[in-house]
Amino acid sequence: MMEITLVLENESKEPLYLQLYKYFKQEIQSGRIETGVMLPSKRKLSLHLGVSQNTVETAYQQLLAEGYVDSRPRKGIFVKEIHSDLILTSNEILTPTKRIPKRDSDICLVDFSHGKIALDHFPFTHWRRLTIQSLFEDESSFFLNGEYQGEYHLREEIARYLYQSRGVRCSTEQVIIGAGTQYLIGFLTMIIGREAIFSMEDPGYHRTREAFKDQGVNLIPISLDDEGMNMKQLYASNAQITYVTPSHQFPMGMVMPITRRLELLKWAGEEENRFIIEDDYDGEFRYKGKPIPSLQGLDPNGKVIYLGTFSKSLIPSIRINYIVLPKILLAKYNEHFTLYKQTVSRLHQHTLWLFMREGHWERHLNKMRTVYRKRQQSLISSIKKNMGDQVTIIGDDSGLHILLRVYNAMSEKELIAKAQKYQVKVYPTSVYFEDSCSNHVPMILLGFGGLTESEIDQGILLLKKAWNLS
Repeated sequence: MMEITLVLENESKEPLYLQLYKYFKQEIQSGRIETGVMLPSKRKLSLHLGVSQNTVETAYQQLLAEGYVDSRPRKGIFVKEIHSDLILTSNEILTPTKRIPKRDSDICLVDFSHGKIALDHFPFTHWRRLTIQSLFEDESSFFLNGEYQGEYHLREEIARYLYQSRGVRCSTEQVIIGAGTQYLIGFLTMIIGREAIFSMEDPGYHRTREAFKDQGVNLIPISLDDEGMNMKQLYASNAQITYVTPSHQFPMGMVMPITRRLELLKWAGEEENRFIIEDDYDGEFRYKGKPIPSLQGLDPNGKVIYLGTFSKSLIPSIRINYIVLPKILLAKYNEHFTLYKQTVSRLHQHTLWLFMREGHWERHLNKMRTVYRKRQQSLISSIKKNMGDQVTIIGDDSGLHILLRVYNAMSEKELIAKAQKYQVKVYPTSVYFEDSCSNHVPMILLGFGGLTESEIDQGILLLKKAWNLS
């Protein structure tokens, strides 16, 4: 019998058969037991190790199942050929990498990110209470799969809110909840059909652009004019689907006027297979006049797909977005796509429904409009005071960001790098253009939702020094 140097640990919590199996596995992987070698019989090995034959049998069966050995009738068990160079051996097991300490250049005093919100004003007390209430109302059902379109009561509340605040006209059945804009964009391309020709604003939200491209669709960029998407280019593109952000164009910040909205609706109504995807990602926050009614609410022909989110108005991590499908696409969804399960936690959906039903949502929105208006005014005031006519502010009518065109002969890359040296983080706009390498006039994106008024002022003063503005 071959030499077996294994010492089994009877006091170990690991079963004896598992210790024996691991021993042979490691010996075979390392090549110490070579291909074609016959393993000891169950009887001999059980006597040698002082264990039962069942222990040896179980270990051998596991080796057989994983393909390390082969059983030959009336002959024995033999080691199979293993490409050991392709196997990660035990002494090569990867361990979690340590977090790399931040370099001094990575430390940030002020971060003008457009993705951050005013968490210091989030109603934690109400949300915590309603989360606990959701768990105790029905302890079992929220741990199981819910309705594939999303919880009915939440969709009903969303439909009511959209009609009252955004002029969206829809039934509860038209609302579909999903985890994030990119997921819903991918889902929409399946419902519409990847063979359709898609188009979107240029510049436009880069994550949406990539979501379309990852679906393999033909995506045509349409440039902007002073009122939004260029209609001549849209007609010339032969696109059937177009994606727009009419209430607050991202990233340029313009609000599409009624004349251009009607032109878009006319375009969509001219052919049966044309649709508009209206992304109303932060339409609640408008600082000059009242919020603009949705494009969907103006649509007499059912050609607008409305896309909304709670990421800007509530919290980004909740991942609750929704689409309102026109009835013709809803019929297609019901016929072909109801097998797709819901992607948002039922607990979060129920908590949000309670939050909206009890009036906390409306009060929170009203409060945040005031908070963000003050922060935006603080940002605009600080820029004008410290930078004067050396910069131009773009897109200050609504939303949680502005663009800043800086006249100091620096490139976009230089503006960002200089800001970083003063521990201020600002963001490029070139990524939002289809051709990010084009010779566009450099503009910097400044988000203000997650900054206090004192942090905003500090950040602008540091940028003034970084960019050598007098």
